[in-house]
Amino acid sequence: MSEIIDEVLKDINESKIFRNREILRPDYIPEELPHRHEQIRSLTRILSPLIKGSRPSNVFIYGLTGTGKTAVTKFVLNSLVKKSNGIQFFYINVRHEDTPYRVLASLLEYLGIRVPRTGLPTSDLYRQFTSILKAKNKMTLVVFDEIDSMLKNHGDDLLYKMTRINEYLGSSLVSIIGITNDVKFVEMLDARVKSSLGEEELIFPPYNAEQLKDILKSRSERAFLEGVVNDEVISLCAAFAAREHGDARRALDLLRVAAEIAERLGETKVKEQHVYEARRELEKDRVAEVVATLPFHGKMVMIAIILLSKKQKSLTTGEVYDVYKSLCKRMKLESVTLRRVSDIISELDMVGVISAKVVSKGRYGKTKEIVLASSIESIIYGLKKEDSEINELIQEILGD
Repeated sequence: MSEIIDEVLKDINESKIFRNREILRPDYIPEELPHRHEQIRSLTRILSPLIKGSRPSNVFIYGLTGTGKTAVTKFVLNSLVKKSNGIQFFYINVRHEDTPYRVLASLLEYLGIRVPRTGLPTSDLYRQFTSILKAKNKMTLVVFDEIDSMLKNHGDDLLYKMTRINEYLGSSLVSIIGITNDVKFVEMLDARVKSSLGEEELIFPPYNAEQLKDILKSRSERAFLEGVVNDEVISLCAAFAAREHGDARRALDLLRVAAEIAERLGETKVKEQHVYEARRELEKDRVAEVVATLPFHGKMVMIAIILLSKKQKSLTTGEVYDVYKSLCKRMKLESVTLRRVSDIISELDMVGVISAKVVSKGRYGKTKEIVLASSIESIIYGLKKEDSEINELIQEILGD
C-alpha cells in the first residue's frame, strides 16, 4: 500500500504547475508590492527618525482586510532593520494572542524569554519586558495587528502602559504601530491613552480589479512554471476578489486553490473552470477560516460547544461556560469570565458558526439557547489550524 503514497508524493515533488506555491500565501512578503508605493513612502517617512536614533511617532494603519496593511508594515520594517542594527521590531497579532498576558508573553519570547501560558501576574511580565528592553539599548517597534480586538475584549490598559513605557527605558525607546480594520478605533480610546499616543494615521484603500490583476501577475511569474496561468484566469480571480471589497488575500487564495485543483487533476494549465471550483471550495471553507482566526479562548468555547452538541441538541450559555471552565482547568489555564464567554458566543452567532437566540426561563431570567449552524467537520478543521495546543486537545478529547 505504501507505493500509493510514494506515487502521490512523487507527483507532488514533480509538480507541473508550481515553481513555488508559498509565493501565493497571503503572509508571504514579496520584494515588490504593486500599488502600495505611496503607502510605503509615507510609512518610511514617519519611521525615518529611527535611522538617526530618534523615536518616531506612533502610527495607526487603517484599511479593510486584504488591502496590504500588514505586508507594507513588515516590508518597511524589514528594510529598516537591514539598514541599522540598532533597530528591532516585534509583530503580534492581537486576535491570536487574545489577552494582555499572552501579548506580553509573546513580546518576551521575542527577547528570548519563555514564560508559562498563565500563572504569573501581568505586572511582573511587563516589568520584565521593560527591564530587558532597557538593557538592550535598541530602538524597538511593536506592531499590534488587529489591535481593536484587544481594546474590545480587555480595554486599553496595556496600550496605555505601552504608550508610557519610554519613561522607564532610558536610551532604549519604543514606538507602536497599530493595524486595524476599524476606522473608528481611536474614538474608542480613553482620553488618557489618546493624549499619550501622539499618533500618525495611514489609510489603505481597497484594490480595484486592475490593481488586483497586477498583484496576481507579479506573484504568478515566480509562483508558477512558464505558461501555466493565462490572463483570463488572472482576470477572473481579480474580478471575484474585487467584488469582495478589493481583498488581495482573497484573490491570492482563489488563484492558489485553482492551481492546486488543476494539479490534483493532473493538468498542466490552470483554467477558468478551476477558478470556479476554487471559489466553491473557498466558500465551503469559510467556516473553517472564521474558526481558525478565533482568539485562543474563542476556540476553547467552540470546543465546549462541540462537546455538548454531541450529547444534546440545544445548549445554554451556563452549560457551555461550565464545560469551557473544565477545559481550561484541564490545560492549567486561567478562564475568562462568564460575561466574556457570552460575548464570544454572540460573536460566533454573528459570523454564522452557531445560532444563539435569547430565550426566557421565567423566574430564572433569560439565557442564550445555542445550536450549531455549521458542520462539526468544518469547525474542527478550522480549530486545528495554526495552534498545536488546540490540536492536541481536540485529539485528546474528541479523537479527531
